[in-house]
Amino acid sequence: MHLVHRFSFAASLLLALLLAACGAAQTAPEPTSDTMVGMDHSGGGMTGMDHAVVPAEGQPYDAAFIDSMIVHHEGAIVMANQALAQAERPELRELATAIVDGQAAEIAQMQAWRSAWFPELPETTGMDMAMGPMEVAEGAAPFDQRFIQAMIPHHESAVVMAQDALQQAERQEIKELAQAIITAQEAEIAQMKQWLQEWYGSSQ
Repeated sequence: MHLVHRFSFAASLLLALLLAACGAAQTAPEPTSDTMVGMDHSGGGMTGMDHAVVPAEGQPYDAAFIDSMIVHHEGAIVMANQALAQAERPELRELATAIVDGQAAEIAQMQAWRSAWFPELPETTGMDMAMGPMEVAEGAAPFDQRFIQAMIPHHESAVVMAQDALQQAERQEIKELAQAIITAQEAEIAQMKQWLQEWYGSSQ
């Protein structure tokens, strides 16, 4: 009887633990697309994410990079166009114009390469999250501040992708584009961080 009681107690304890685990699993929030789109851009929420281009098996790296960077550039252009319409400071409108013009030209170049180099290849999976078209989130802070705080991590992720391409891309054209992206966007990041400090006394 002593053994029976011990077995019953152990079984009851195990059942309680299993029920608790099930309850925790049911109450844990599931990640959704809204979670990704509604990230806190005001504090650089995108920084530190893994933005390396990881093509699926059998997919050329260069094609995956092109597909990912086109979507990423499209996201920057959407935010820059929003700044052209809403930003108060002329410096930001000038930056937004440079982003639209520069990244639209790079998209056109990448699309031409894509058609010439991989005409039969379906769209690649590229990055898990290419950070495509998105708008600067609403918030209590001035639009100009929110734009800077959203664009800095967006640029930082492009730099990470480009640095990855310098190591892994096969075509020299891709490596040259990657270096141009790094040079341009690191300069813009430095400028935006300076404005953030001068205008809002914030480093992020």
